[in-house]
Amino acid sequence: MLTKDFDYHLPPELIAQRPAPRRELSRLMLVRRAGGEILHYRASDLPSLLRAGDLMVLNDTRVIPARIFGRKRKTGGKAEILFIEEREKNTWEVLLHSSGRSAPGDILLLAGDKMEACVKSTGARGRALLELRGDHDLMKILEEEGLPPLPPYIKRTKNESAFQRQLDRERYQTVYAKTPGAIAAPTAGLHLSNELLAALEKTGVQRASVTLHVGPGTFVPVRSEKIAGHKMESERFIILPEAAAAVNNARAGRRRIVAVGTTVVRALESAAGSEEMIAPGRGRTDIFIHPPYCFKIVSALLTNFHLPRSTLLMLVSAFAGRALVRRAYEIAVREKYRFYSYGDCMLIV
Repeated sequence: MLTKDFDYHLPPELIAQRPAPRRELSRLMLVRRAGGEILHYRASDLPSLLRAGDLMVLNDTRVIPARIFGRKRKTGGKAEILFIEEREKNTWEVLLHSSGRSAPGDILLLAGDKMEACVKSTGARGRALLELRGDHDLMKILEEEGLPPLPPYIKRTKNESAFQRQLDRERYQTVYAKTPGAIAAPTAGLHLSNELLAALEKTGVQRASVTLHVGPGTFVPVRSEKIAGHKMESERFIILPEAAAAVNNARAGRRRIVAVGTTVVRALESAAGSEEMIAPGRGRTDIFIHPPYCFKIVSALLTNFHLPRSTLLMLVSAFAGRALVRRAYEIAVREKYRFYSYGDCMLIV
């Protein structure tokens, strides 16, 4: 299958730059795989669209405000760093963009000179390893000085208002975020408010949580002509025993597993065994789900509208069928749905 098979035209004005006034006011497109029916609702209608006994599985990863600015000690040149993952004690994989090329041995002064880092190595497309020096609490500094790592299609200036920065910190995070480690939000969950979760619980929809720390691979485009040539970056996931038991019990009772987001799909399908049950544990997954993948665990999916040619769109197309997803996206463009991270959502049943 070719990457171009997952292309579509999106007018730039449909890329959402701000979240909906309230989480549950996002529009929701209902897509029924059996029969191909497409209907229009709001996220607030979820309690009437799901049913008692459904198990909604959430990703409780917490987005780190991992984007920070600094300067080169030697030249004073500007530097922008996005912390991705600690590879060993005080050594972090980062995305590094600076004025002039950075080289091993360069010293960076970060967060108003509060912290010093040494470039250990550099790689392709801005990847680098930084060694943090001194007795500093990186997470505390990021909480004080860092910015949410918004995706590149959400435009912000360095001089953005304090109100907008605070709004992004709040809204580019799910209300149930708990386990720090992501550099991108599991965006399907951004439509769920505490009030909506309470309403779902009242209707008998059950809930479980897994953790998948979203990494930069979520934004890496598929550059190969054939999708089979693409390699996913691995991401860390955790499935606790109680979550595995909830999923397995629901499957045993023939109840629907409703994945809130593609990250949940990847975590659950990665943990699926030959008996189509999942095992608890911690690990990394580089699973690439695309047509004609056969799903073992997930039976319904709440997801946003994704970029053309993206691995996320390929996953959704594997779940609902490429022709149906293409038609749904054509309708979404015509009906002026809002796209991508701060945009509207789709419930596929």
